[in-house]
Amino acid sequence: MPETLDPDLAVAGLSRTVRSTRPFDVDLTVSPLRRGAADPCHHVTPDGARWHASRMRTGEVTFRLTQDGRYGAAARAWGPGAEEFLAGLETMLCLEEDLDDFTPQHPKIKEAHRTVPGLRMLRTGRVLESLIPAILEQKVHTKASWASWRTLVREFGTKAPGPAPQGLMVPPDAETWRLIPSWKYHRANVGPQRAQTIVRAARVADSIERTAALHPAEAAQRLRSLPGIGVWTVAETAQRAFGDADALSVGDYHLAAVVGWTLLGHPIDDDTMVEYLRPLQPHRYRAVRLLALSGQARKPKFGPRDPITDHRHH
Repeated sequence: MPETLDPDLAVAGLSRTVRSTRPFDVDLTVSPLRRGAADPCHHVTPDGARWHASRMRTGEVTFRLTQDGRYGAAARAWGPGAEEFLAGLETMLCLEEDLDDFTPQHPKIKEAHRTVPGLRMLRTGRVLESLIPAILEQKVHTKASWASWRTLVREFGTKAPGPAPQGLMVPPDAETWRLIPSWKYHRANVGPQRAQTIVRAARVADSIERTAALHPAEAAQRLRSLPGIGVWTVAETAQRAFGDADALSVGDYHLAAVVGWTLLGHPIDDDTMVEYLRPLQPHRYRAVRLLALSGQARKPKFGPRDPITDHRHH
């Protein structure tokens, strides 16, 4: 269990170091938490530490993660949720993942698995915190969704506890998301459909959070029962909140083409991608992430990108 380093100094916080039986990489594992370089909830400081602010069941938490040798991670945490966070650190970082059934046959995936041994999945258990950014990213450019996330968190979030980097914020709680006026969403360049989906999700936040205790397939089914939440949004949530190594982002604007060009030498559609990757179940998301991290993922550029839609003028 975590222990207080210095009970007389709030800046000390709580600390814990965890280790794995095989190589582990903090940056690769935790990076999906970051929604763009200027994410107010996630900072990477010049010393390489990753700082993140979140809401645990027991309260707000700021945590700092650093690499500890080739097999470990050192964590420090502040705020009322610090002890809960540190107690669940191995679970969040999926340090005990069983990869005995991950036996890819394609030479590029095999090579990626060999050259990126430190990747783990991520299981934060904080479902709404992963779901809302995914909703913001629905059918818009990623940069536009990140800008919306920054705008809303900076206005409606709260200052992160402890000696956090300047500007680090805890995202809004469910009640705050529910009560954000529609015109505030509009000013943050969030269209009515996505705004309404966020509000609906916030209204049933307790039920949404309980999906973290379910098998990923059952959790995904329950999330998809909410209007406005489909396969892609659930996959993006499951990749961060559930540690689901099979959460393939079907419906992504680029993914099927990237998989096709990388593994087959030509573009494919979603249905073909799903069928082609079927033998990799339950590790399809792991496989495509390894391809990206190993530098092997490719997709030729054929023309200009679609313009970023600005909903504020609609």
